[in-house]
Amino acid sequence: MLTLYSDDHHLHHGRCELIDGELKPCFEMPSRADHVLQRVKDQALGEVRAPTDFGRAPIERIHSADYLAFFEGAWARWAKLGKDGDLLPFTWPARTLRGVLPDSLHGQLGYYSFDGGAPITAGTWRAAYSAAQVALSAQRAMADGARSAFALCRPPGHHAASDLMGGYCYLNNAAIAAQAFLDQGAARVAILDVDYHHGNGTQSIFYDRADVLFASIHGDPRFEFPFFLGYADETGAGAGEGFNLNLPLAAGSAWDAWGAALESACQRIAAYAPDALIVSLGVDTFKEDPISQFKLDSPDYLRMGERIARLGKPTLFVMEGGYAVAEIGINAVNVLEGFEGA
Repeated sequence: MLTLYSDDHHLHHGRCELIDGELKPCFEMPSRADHVLQRVKDQALGEVRAPTDFGRAPIERIHSADYLAFFEGAWARWAKLGKDGDLLPFTWPARTLRGVLPDSLHGQLGYYSFDGGAPITAGTWRAAYSAAQVALSAQRAMADGARSAFALCRPPGHHAASDLMGGYCYLNNAAIAAQAFLDQGAARVAILDVDYHHGNGTQSIFYDRADVLFASIHGDPRFEFPFFLGYADETGAGAGEGFNLNLPLAAGSAWDAWGAALESACQRIAAYAPDALIVSLGVDTFKEDPISQFKLDSPDYLRMGERIARLGKPTLFVMEGGYAVAEIGINAVNVLEGFEGA
């Protein structure tokens, strides 16, 4: 399987995130992608290729121009104030406040984010831009005939909405790739999100559309981040009604429950008959992941890949979460090897 990868991800290395009432070192760190890349090489999965730069136009098909302008320019504005620490929000337009866009950098950061887990550093824009190009390059390889490809993206993307960052995510790599498939002639694309946390950004982007089916298996948002999306009764709106499938699971779920949810998702995808499938590949479902509560073990990821392969669809894997750094490479590549060996 072809892997697309860029060293630019090292340019993004946040010092801290706000989690559990504390500023802590970021769980989302460069070593995540480094471990996955090393495992890809160790297992001789296939060629590793640098991305092509397709420019901003494919990104603008998903993300609003005002959001992109803010994100690209935020660090320069921060540095102009004489600051060199991470840029993190501390005020958000909550339900009793107005959803206006202030002039101040801090006000705009709150407007364009939903949590304190997406620090902006000097290299964040470049890293996120390159991650989007990684996804687009993998998509192009498939458009040129590859049956499958792996976009080793970092930072991840599935929490990013059209004009919103959060949950370690800034640009929605899977959504950008899905739109590229559609723009190049696909009639329908399915996105299967297997990350422990609900892909709220991906859902919101495609919620009122019928040309993308979004299916997600994740921790029940009644107790798990992102809390405010991911419930089973969210099935789409307008033209998108019936094209959004959420399968929330209880804390402690192991392969028996998780595998049953995967079967339900795969049956829905098969009935949808997409021209291409994108897998938002989070492996934070692992039993030892430090910020998750599922109990999958490394062999389960082989089974995951095998079941996805039985759909028989051209499949693009896009890297999302996974924070048990020592095992992230094993688990991510197990999915790919399970898929390839099926």
